[in-house]
Amino acid sequence: MWCGIDQLYGGSLAALRRRLRGARLGVLTHAAALDRRGQHCLSVLDELGVAPRLVFAPEHGLHGAAQAEEPVAGAPAPEGGARPPIVSLYGSTKADLTPTAEDLAELDLLVIDLADVGSRYYTYVWTALIAARAARERGIHVVVLDRPNPLSGDPTTIEGAPQAEGYTSFVGLEPLPIRHALTLGEILALFFERDGSPLGPEGALSVVGTLGWERHRTAEAWGRPFVMPSPNMPTLETALVYPGGCLIEGTNLSEGRGTTAPFQIVGAPFLDAERLAQELTQVGVLGAWVRPIHFKPSFDKHAGVTCHGVMLHVTNPRLFRPVATYLTLISLARRMAPEAFAFRDTPYEFETDRPAFDLLTGSDRARRLILEGAPAEDVVAEVAPIDPKLRESVAEAEARLGRALS
Repeated sequence: MWCGIDQLYGGSLAALRRRLRGARLGVLTHAAALDRRGQHCLSVLDELGVAPRLVFAPEHGLHGAAQAEEPVAGAPAPEGGARPPIVSLYGSTKADLTPTAEDLAELDLLVIDLADVGSRYYTYVWTALIAARAARERGIHVVVLDRPNPLSGDPTTIEGAPQAEGYTSFVGLEPLPIRHALTLGEILALFFERDGSPLGPEGALSVVGTLGWERHRTAEAWGRPFVMPSPNMPTLETALVYPGGCLIEGTNLSEGRGTTAPFQIVGAPFLDAERLAQELTQVGVLGAWVRPIHFKPSFDKHAGVTCHGVMLHVTNPRLFRPVATYLTLISLARRMAPEAFAFRDTPYEFETDRPAFDLLTGSDRARRLILEGAPAEDVVAEVAPIDPKLRESVAEAEARLGRALS
């Protein structure tokens, strides 16, 4: 399998290489943007004689060292120009998410190479969309070096209804299913075309797609290591549970940050691990094992305190439904400890007027049902089901990408 970055050496992209060499170039990338040899995107560009003027970095920073929601500072170019300045697109305010006019004035071409994990909440795709739209407004062409979706592009795995009106945010800038089965390039092409922007090398956005991607298979079939794209996304199994596991961020349960298995491990000091595992198993979890676990996070929620909960082990990614599973888990946890359980009420991803859980699920309905003590299946029915027509979006995305190819 060849990602977009892998193809830059090929004869079919000679025109793009010339364009890159002659451009005033900006690059939006991060530490996980490696080619099939393990070389970073910026190193590949350097090998090709391409010298960016600016490097933009998303949440977690260029090197992937910052934790979730931690503001990241940029870095000026060192004396002698050994590397270009680094501009952070994840600072202390919502305004910091957008490249400044001053930065964009330096450019006439923007390259984006980011590893995504196939879930609406993961912020890299929204950083890419914000940056691409800002570039388009100034007549700057955008080239996406695309990468496959590690959860697969199988339309039967799409899960989690798009957000209701008024519930878009940086964990879902545009309405999209939670597990969407699309690539970053496909998502940008979708919204650029919806905006009325022309696609392709002479348009506003072009994409170097993937070659040899077996769309119905996960990253296990890629023939290359899974490179962690953020500090709490260490493995493919983490990515597989993440569309459900990230919902825990909207509660006072630990999502396993501060352990070696974030998002697979969930718990709190006030839960009964054995009972929770038993009840979740009785409901039925297809494609995964559920087992009780006791753990002590080293940082984040309940740091230094022993928590009790469950750990999920994915055994069949095609059967496993992470959104339904974790909504059920949250419902059971709240029913087990209604006085101790709580939804997060502090600012979340630059939003202050809606609870984090509502932004993640896409409306306030699931949270209200859980607080009312509704059966878990009613909560799942509110969020997880997908209109069958949305599954047609994958075929449409592939056709759209054909129009956007560099």
